[in-house]
Amino acid sequence: MGVVLGEISFFDNNFGYKEIKEFWYNNNVELASDYPKQKLISTMSTDKLKIFSEDGIEIKGDGNQITGMDNDKFEISISGIPYLIYKTDFPNLLKDYENRFNES
Repeated sequence: MGVVLGEISFFDNNFGYKEIKEFWYNNNVELASDYPKQKLISTMSTDKLKIFSEDGIEIKGDGNQITGMDNDKFEISISGIPYLIYKTDFPNLLKDYENRFNES
């Protein structure tokens, strides 16, 4: 099982702290941390969130977390991606990982 993380590109450029907070609240999912003054948020995992690659392919894993703030950027991490999907969708990450063990 693999883990990936990266910066989020939202379909709607106006999407941010407020919408993320509302999504988690409306789906009864606890936040890991929330700083309204700074508009900084860190979420817990939810299966209600659908995540897509730049090619429009849904990336499914066992868990996902979003962290970030409005005046900076938001990042997502997805854990528990099955090997065959990880191998197909993230071949460069898999190659980097395998090379770490081949070098020693």
